[in-house]
Amino acid sequence: MKGLIRYFLLGAIFLFYTFAVDAQWVQTNGPYGGNIVSLLAFNNNIFAGTKGGVFLSTDKGKSWEAVNNGLNNQEVFSLAGSGSNLFAGTVGAVFLSTDNGKSWTAADKGLPAQFIYSLAVTGSDIFAGTSGGVFRSIDNGTNWTAVNNGLNNQIVYSIAVFDSNIFAGTDGGGIFLSTDSGTSWKTVNNGLTNQNVYSITMIDSIIFAGTDGGIFLSTDDGTSWTPANNGLKYQYIRSLAFSGSNIFAGTSSGGVFLSTNNGQSWNVVNNGLTYQSVSSMAASDSNIFAGTLGGVFRSTDNGTNWKEVNNGLFGQDLISIAVSGGNIFAGTYGAGAFRSTDNGTSWTAVDNGLTNQFIYSLAVRDSNIYAGNYGGVFLLTDTATTWIPVNSGLTDKNVLSLAFSGSNIFAGTYRAGVFLSKDNGISWNAVNNGLTNLDVNSIAVIDSNLFAGTDGGGIFLLTNNGESWTAVNNGLTNLHVLSLVVSGSNIYTGTYAGVFLSTDNGTSWNAVDNGLPNQYTYSFAVSGSDIFAGTLGGVFLSTDNGKSWTSVNNGLTNLDVGSLAINSSNLFLGVAGGGVWRRPLTEMITSVTKQVGNAPSGYNLEQNYPNPFNPSTKISYSIPREGNVSLKVFDMLGRKVATLVNGQKAAGKYNVTFNASNLPSGVYLYQLRSGAYTKTKKLILLK
Repeated sequence: MKGLIRYFLLGAIFLFYTFAVDAQWVQTNGPYGGNIVSLLAFNNNIFAGTKGGVFLSTDKGKSWEAVNNGLNNQEVFSLAGSGSNLFAGTVGAVFLSTDNGKSWTAADKGLPAQFIYSLAVTGSDIFAGTSGGVFRSIDNGTNWTAVNNGLNNQIVYSIAVFDSNIFAGTDGGGIFLSTDSGTSWKTVNNGLTNQNVYSITMIDSIIFAGTDGGIFLSTDDGTSWTPANNGLKYQYIRSLAFSGSNIFAGTSSGGVFLSTNNGQSWNVVNNGLTYQSVSSMAASDSNIFAGTLGGVFRSTDNGTNWKEVNNGLFGQDLISIAVSGGNIFAGTYGAGAFRSTDNGTSWTAVDNGLTNQFIYSLAVRDSNIYAGNYGGVFLLTDTATTWIPVNSGLTDKNVLSLAFSGSNIFAGTYRAGVFLSKDNGISWNAVNNGLTNLDVNSIAVIDSNLFAGTDGGGIFLLTNNGESWTAVNNGLTNLHVLSLVVSGSNIYTGTYAGVFLSTDNGTSWNAVDNGLPNQYTYSFAVSGSDIFAGTLGGVFLSTDNGKSWTSVNNGLTNLDVGSLAINSSNLFLGVAGGGVWRRPLTEMITSVTKQVGNAPSGYNLEQNYPNPFNPSTKISYSIPREGNVSLKVFDMLGRKVATLVNGQKAAGKYNVTFNASNLPSGVYLYQLRSGAYTKTKKLILLK
């Protein structure tokens, strides 16, 4: 749903500022695990591609270390290796490492800004399956050429090479075959009744294809396909791997299945596999690895038993954080809830009783912790270890937000508006009269007034627990409301276009974004009269009621900040694919005045504003030194539609206006190149 859309479309924006050396964010020791998008067994090592970069294990998964030096884009969809070369396909580029991931360089000349879903290496050739078709490199990724003749469907999820045959699995177009190094392609779909093909592999001259309709096999080089789904109870296949004569299939939510007879029959092998959305698999010697939404699992007995192997792997997508006394709770995207009692030094999973692992909201009252997820509302008391569902009367269990008002609890849902409980969640009733948009992302309470922020309808006000909501959007130029917070008599809202402030109970709103890049603002945290904003470009602090904002991102390597929470001395934040980070409050509040100089300290490409736009938008970028700069716009097929900058530029920050009056509505990519730096982002044209 929304989380999937958000994480698929949005990437991190990197901003660098100069502070004292000892003043920076520190990554806490977890939570371990994360969304493992790709796995590769290569040169006796295991590599894991996540939304927070690449991790390396040299001891069969017992421990992991991040290997992201030079990897400018850290959402890694695909990995492949050949000889001493390791390739990573990301959102927008391919990167090459010749030292087992210790350092990376961009290897994408001629490769338009694409999602690199798959990579395959054969001899000196590398093939990339992208959102714009197949590309080939014959020089270790230095140069790429499109090889799409006959490839009618150009969203390529999987690439596999067997001898002189190259197979491409596509989104809805089935499988294509090339026998001439990609020069030409033909469809090979006879018998393939489902044509969303996510994985392709071969064992004993039999080709297996994993689709949204199960597994198909071919014994004649793809000329014909036969379903091989006997015993395969869950048929959304996301990954395939083989070890000896055993074939393993990872599914989107049914765990792992094993076949020992070339696909004639399958048995589920999930003992110990606590997260059963398996997007990637790899085999190394007698070890089988499964990459899940909750990290990496390993089996040493052909899948009979699995053990979590996530030590040092900080790949969790954190979307909610809450503090209760000495406890810190972290809600993840697909991996449940975690608790730390030692300021993040260690974390323990607290999932018992949770029927859904997507924890979108956490709220604390007294010693009770409430969690809102796609399974409803759950209650955990301070001393308990099991969550209790409190969902009676809650007709929509997709709960995105929670708030307290006196003895009342309010829950904002994905598509059914707001619900009220007057008995600690035992029962709920809808309170939606006048609420014309029922997609409620956020809720905040000030005195007896309740505010609901919706996705596209702006903000609504309910006074004195009244019977009807009133829209309060005067001055609110963006109605996609992601977050709300109260600080004294001030109400702040985070939107797709930055932060707005109301000092009159929502009667009017004013943009307060001086120093705050116009970015998606997902979360707030309040400390006294100071307010922190968590955005797609990191964390910003205002000490003057939003009149000005200062970046406090030093040391924070991933700037996609989804959640914030404060205890007595620290600010905690959760980032996409990067776990929980911690920084002392005093360090940031005193360091705000230490920022000096106007020269950028690093390369940066900001999110365009406004976004969506019609027909013009502003794109800002920074370069720390003089050099040649290229800023171009591409469509989703990788075709260049505009060149905004192409020439020598002095160090500094620049603003460029992109006028798209001659282009149709749609999603486009814009890419900045300068020296070895490459960054790609999306913009949306709505006419």
